[in-house]
Amino acid sequence: MELENGTEKTEFFLLGFSDRPELQSVLFAVFFCIYSITLMGNLGMILLITTSSLLHIPMYFFLCILSCIDACYSSVIAPKLLMDLVSDKKTISYNGCVAQLYFFCSLVDTESFLLAVMAYDRYLAICNPLLYTAVMSKKICCQLTFGAFLGGTMSSVIHTTNTFQLSFCSKEINHFFCDISPLFSLSCTDTYKHDIVLVVFASLVEAVCLLTVLLSYVYIIAAILKKGSAEGRRKGFSTCASHLTVVTIYHGTLIFIYLHPSAGHSLDIDKVISVFYTLIIPMLNPLIYSLRNKDVKRAFRKVISQNFLS
Repeated sequence: MELENGTEKTEFFLLGFSDRPELQSVLFAVFFCIYSITLMGNLGMILLITTSSLLHIPMYFFLCILSCIDACYSSVIAPKLLMDLVSDKKTISYNGCVAQLYFFCSLVDTESFLLAVMAYDRYLAICNPLLYTAVMSKKICCQLTFGAFLGGTMSSVIHTTNTFQLSFCSKEINHFFCDISPLFSLSCTDTYKHDIVLVVFASLVEAVCLLTVLLSYVYIIAAILKKGSAEGRRKGFSTCASHLTVVTIYHGTLIFIYLHPSAGHSLDIDKVISVFYTLIIPMLNPLIYSLRNKDVKRAFRKVISQNFLS
């Protein structure tokens, strides 16, 4: 990577929230609490699922993987953000910036594919309950998970390569981490072709994932409405409510951030939205699944009674 005048750049400056120095301490405290809750919630969910026999079914296997991804992709961003909030030197090396963007994109897209897999899992459980156990074997679950990670990795390689092919005229990234749009804004040359690549491949991932989710839920809703009793319909909708809530929040945020050109929008707005999907959503996911899921609450009570109240 070179500057416009040909001198080599070895690091970037992350401006983050430096335009409001009076809020640095407050932001550190808020983000530290959010990150701590994220780690405790997701690691707690992983521990609960792996130790409770009540949750040893495909749905919770995927939820365990989801919690692992949330903990990891939040950890790609949060520690560096917290360090920069208490440091005068808010820099990141060129290689560190590449690595941060790569792992972040990989984990975010992997989560998109995994949420689609979870929708398919719910479709099989509700629409084909007699075949569910046979179809969603441990081997198939592992293969679907591997496919999600493979899709996320391939997508990330494309986005990272597309971004760092640019020549940058500035070292100052108007963001709190190395994201695609703020890096595009540093380009010395027109980013039109790179915008096209970004939109095409981001749209492809979103289309595949959302189409899988939508088709799954069309069949799920049709199957639930055919149930004779109101209790059966209520139970069916309750089973899918948590997943549908997570999908709506997650994909809605990603579409707002990435599926528009880099020119003509505010990076300051992007920073606020980015806080939501890099820090808030990973914190909310285990809360949504635990508060709205009777199996998780039952397993939690059983673990507590066996280990602390016995």
